[in-house]
Amino acid sequence: MSPPDSTAAPPPDALVRPLRRLLRPLVRLLVRAGVTFPVLSDLLRGLYVEVAVAELPADARARSDSRLTLMTGVHRKEIRRLREEGWPEAEVAPVVVTLSSQVMARWLGLAEYLDEAGAPRPLPRLTPPEGGPSFEALVSAVTTDLRPRTVLDSWIAAGLATLDAEDRVHLEARAFVPREGMEGRLFYFARNLHDHVAAAAANVLATGPAPFLERSLHYDRLTPAAAAALESAGREAGQAMLVDLNRLALSLVAEGEAAPGAPTRRVNLGVYLYAEDEPPAAEPTS
Repeated sequence: MSPPDSTAAPPPDALVRPLRRLLRPLVRLLVRAGVTFPVLSDLLRGLYVEVAVAELPADARARSDSRLTLMTGVHRKEIRRLREEGWPEAEVAPVVVTLSSQVMARWLGLAEYLDEAGAPRPLPRLTPPEGGPSFEALVSAVTTDLRPRTVLDSWIAAGLATLDAEDRVHLEARAFVPREGMEGRLFYFARNLHDHVAAAAANVLATGPAPFLERSLHYDRLTPAAAAALESAGREAGQAMLVDLNRLALSLVAEGEAAPGAPTRRVNLGVYLYAEDEPPAAEPTS
């Protein structure tokens, strides 16, 4: 592998100003959470070296301490310390995230769990004697490590599902968004923001057409009523798109898995919506 091509990268001075805006909400979160600057500084120091190592060819000469110091500005003594400590292990998704998201994706995407209108149908909690779709079968198709009743109780507590008088389970959400428990929320926070920034950064570095979809619709100086109407329509349209693509993904997965050792890819397609109050517009001058 050849050294990274920096010809497509923006000059450092041009990147600093958008970087300030990009990092501002993250710094606000860190301040409110009590993560001090020295903690962040130490984290960034390690990340600079870790990323620089990954960017360089694998031979020892290319990844020398001097070369890494030149690329990152991190002192050679610190680089040696970081090498000795080793890089942190890759983050593993919490069980609640992987399990609940998979179960909900199947309920929202497989035809046998949907009614005539394409909405998730109420499911018998237990599989009927004659067979057929049930919440028990739905969970068991994803995992045998947890009892379906355990999953149901956690969903009911989180407001994701309800149980009616006929012992049928109703899905009360259209996507898995952790409402309780910080572990799940922080997992999605890291994964989704990582992938969004990775897509945007790849588009900035591209010398040809942008390789990833990264678009937004933005209006300012809207009345509160107009902004609320746009937000509501955006939530509805985004949810409909994700439900449709989930059904496509499940149909593609059903066609067959990749052979052992064959190359694979992951896809993360997200939708975001943000709104905030604006400062009053300046009065026109005569």
